[in-house]
Amino acid sequence: MNTLARTTPPTPWYREPWPWLLMAGPAIVVVAGFVTLGMAINSADGLVADDYYKEGNAINMTMHRDVRARELGYHARVAMAGEGGQISLAFSEAAPPVPKLKLMLNHPTRSGFDRAIVLTRQDDGRYAGIMPAVEAGRWSAILDDEGQAWRLTGDWQAGSRTLNLGSVE
Repeated sequence: MNTLARTTPPTPWYREPWPWLLMAGPAIVVVAGFVTLGMAINSADGLVADDYYKEGNAINMTMHRDVRARELGYHARVAMAGEGGQISLAFSEAAPPVPKLKLMLNHPTRSGFDRAIVLTRQDDGRYAGIMPAVEAGRWSAILDDEGQAWRLTGDWQAGSRTLNLGSVE
């Protein structure tokens, strides 16, 4: 009896588990590489400074604005409504005689979330504006005039109804 006639034909390579198992590792790495490339292209490096020395000097230049606000006695309290609601800003004592102020709400890590709010002076001496939509979290707030002669700063937790700028007693 001939043994060659009784053997079964060999199975094709793609029906064997070993080639697929050996190709799975490199295939997963290639897919992960494309996912990482997509994430790198779509997200900005907001915290990386191109010229950290220039930015440090710019920070030192703007610190004199904080000192100027203290010298003028400026302290403010902001009352905020919900998203799309009215913002009311009142100074504790001295108030700047300007028609408009700018309130910046800066997200700590994503500059694309930053919001600028223009506050206009009302007849009663308060300033008013409209609250934009903001993401949840902690925000840095900066209030300054159009000439950028002074500024008040503070931290604000999204959802909170009040914000103190400067050192309100």
